[in-house]
Amino acid sequence: MSEVVELTVAKVGARGDGIAMHEGRPVYLPFTAPGDRVRARLGAPRDAGRAGTVLEVLEPGARRAPVCPHFGSCGGCALQHLAEDAYCAFKVDLVRSALGHRGLDIAAVEALRILPPATRRRARLALRRQKGGEPRIGFHARESHEIADMRTCAVLHPRLVALVAPLRELAGVLLHARESGAATMTLLDSGVDLLLDLPRVPDLALLERLAAIAHAQGLARLSWRVGEKEAPTPAAERRPARVVLAGVPVEVPAESFLQASVEAEGVLTELVLAGVGDAKRVADLYAGLGTFTFALATRAAVLAVDGSRAPIAALAAAAARAQLAHAVSTETRDLDARPLLADELRRFDAVVFDPPRAGAAVQAAALAASTVPRVVAVSCNPATFARDARLLVDGGYRLARVVPVDQFLWTPHVELVASFERAAKR
Repeated sequence: MSEVVELTVAKVGARGDGIAMHEGRPVYLPFTAPGDRVRARLGAPRDAGRAGTVLEVLEPGARRAPVCPHFGSCGGCALQHLAEDAYCAFKVDLVRSALGHRGLDIAAVEALRILPPATRRRARLALRRQKGGEPRIGFHARESHEIADMRTCAVLHPRLVALVAPLRELAGVLLHARESGAATMTLLDSGVDLLLDLPRVPDLALLERLAAIAHAQGLARLSWRVGEKEAPTPAAERRPARVVLAGVPVEVPAESFLQASVEAEGVLTELVLAGVGDAKRVADLYAGLGTFTFALATRAAVLAVDGSRAPIAALAAAAARAQLAHAVSTETRDLDARPLLADELRRFDAVVFDPPRAGAAVQAAALAASTVPRVVAVSCNPATFARDARLLVDGGYRLARVVPVDQFLWTPHVELVASFERAAKR
C-alpha cells in the first residue's frame, strides 16, 4: 500500500499543482493552495519528486470556494480554489521566475491585470458517444481521456455555453457508439463560428441537419472536416464570419487566431499602444488578422507581417475596404525562417511582435542587432519570452516594463506585454 503522510503546501508550481516537501523531495498535489495542511497518499515518481493525491484537507490555506460545479473533474480550470491574493501572486511569480532564470530584471514586472469571467470567446470541446449511446461534451478531465460532461462553465461567454446542450444532442446523431469528435466554437462580432471535427464525411441527411442547426442557433458559419490537417468545408454560412478590430471589419478565415476575449484584446492593445508611444513607422510582426495593426494605424504607418497567407490576405482586404492603404501595408513571410533583418528594420521607429508559444528567437536576434528605438513583445509563454528578452537585452535594449495579463482565467498560464527601449542608436 502506498504511503499516507501529512504535508503542508508551500507554493503552487508552474503546472498549477500545490508543492509540498517530503524527505527533501517535492510532492505535487493537485487542487491545493499555499498554506494547506493535508493528508495525502504518495504516488508515482514525477519530475524530481512524486505525485500525490489529497485524501483530506486538515487545515485550509489561501483558498476559496470554486465557482464552478465541475471544478476538480473538468480539466479546463486548475486554480479556481485559490484565494485572490494567492492567485494573483502565482501569475506574477510565473513571469518573475521566467525572467529571473534568464538573469533579467524582475523589478520591471507590474501587477497582474485581472479580466472578468464568462468572457472567453473561443473553446475546443471534445465530443464522444459512450458505449451505451449517451453523448458527452466538454473539456477532458485532468490528465485523462475522459470527458467532464459540461452543463455550465464560468469561463466561457454565455453565448458559447448556450450551444453546449444543442451540440450534445447533435453528437448523438453525428457519432456512432464509442466514436469521438470535437467542436471548436468562436464568438465573432457577426455570431458564432462553429467547426466540427468528425470521424467520417457527413451524408446529405446529416448536412441538412447541420444547416438546420446553424439556422436554429443563429450561427454565422458552421463548417466540418475529417482530419485536423484538412481544410474545413462550410455546411452553412448565414452571415460573413467577421470581427471588428479598432473599428475595421475583418473577414475571418476558418481557424484564424483571436485573443481569448474581447476584454483581453482591449487590454493588450492598450499596452501595445503605450509601448509604441509616438512612433510613426511601426512593424507589426506575427500580425495575424490585425489585432494590433488597425489600432496602430490610427497613429502610425504600419507594416503587418505574418507567415500565414489567409490571415494576411484578410487583413489586407479589410484595410483596402476601410481605405487604409496609405496607413497599412502587408507581407506574407515566415519570420522564423526569414526574419526582418537590421537593414530592413532601420526604417521603423517601433516593432511589435506577438509570436506563438514557441517564441521568436530568430526574429529577436535580428532585432537585437538593429537600431529600432522601441520594441514591444506580446507573449503567452513567459519561458520563451524570457529567452527572447535576454537576446534583446544582450543587444543593448533595456527591459522597461512587463505587464502580466490574466487572459487565461483560472489556468496556470499567463499573457504578458513587455516594452523595451534602446537608449541610443549604435
